[in-house]
Amino acid sequence: MSYDRNIKSKEECNIDLQPNNFQLEQTTIWSFPERGSWATHSGKYRGNWTPYVPRNLILRYSKPGDWILDQFTGSGTTLVEAKLLNRNAVGVDINPQSVSNSEKNIQFESNLVTKILVREGNATNLNFIKDEKIDLICTHPPYADIIRYSKSIEGDISHLKTEEFLEAMNKVAEESFRVLKEGKICAVMMGDIRKNGKVVPLGFRTMEVFLNTGFQSKEIIIKKQYNCKSTAYWKSKKNKFLLLAHEYIFVFQK
Repeated sequence: MSYDRNIKSKEECNIDLQPNNFQLEQTTIWSFPERGSWATHSGKYRGNWTPYVPRNLILRYSKPGDWILDQFTGSGTTLVEAKLLNRNAVGVDINPQSVSNSEKNIQFESNLVTKILVREGNATNLNFIKDEKIDLICTHPPYADIIRYSKSIEGDISHLKTEEFLEAMNKVAEESFRVLKEGKICAVMMGDIRKNGKVVPLGFRTMEVFLNTGFQSKEIIIKKQYNCKSTAYWKSKKNKFLLLAHEYIFVFQK
């Protein structure tokens, strides 16, 4: 679905459309204690990323008028930032509820006219996008089956154990490589997980999948994790392991 509008001023829509005192990140360590609540952003959608992440990526690796792709659009955080920053965007999600949430969240008014498309689909098969049409991929996939985003949707990779998940991510990487323009950037945020007290390095294994597809590694960013809902539970237990408190943002170049 497309939303193309001539939009009103910030005062007329009565919401803050930009973060206060925003500064572009300059190092490979990113920390955002405040999640960010400008425009239609909120933390209601479990597992969605702070808008500071796509804002940094979009500003650094794209220009106005470019086409941004998020094939795990969730609640539409990337799409909202693309609209605010004068980029066009395509959001894809296998869950129709996520598509509905994204459509709702991008309907705010701003002073820019952009094309924001939202589509129900599978990140492993983006056949509706032609080869080399995307200027930047900016996405946050599930971390295997740590959070399940649907009850029983066929193809939902948030139901997959590690090895099956990585097989699916190989297809995601291949499609990402196909639709991305030569020399452009694919940014993926991924975290490690813990099974039976042992760390599963899902981040690095996902990185290897994208590298084996043909991408080159441009940056590895460490993002400090805040406001994890399970933190309080695990702090109440007598654990013999450290709580995972970081995620990776892998910046690949085609």
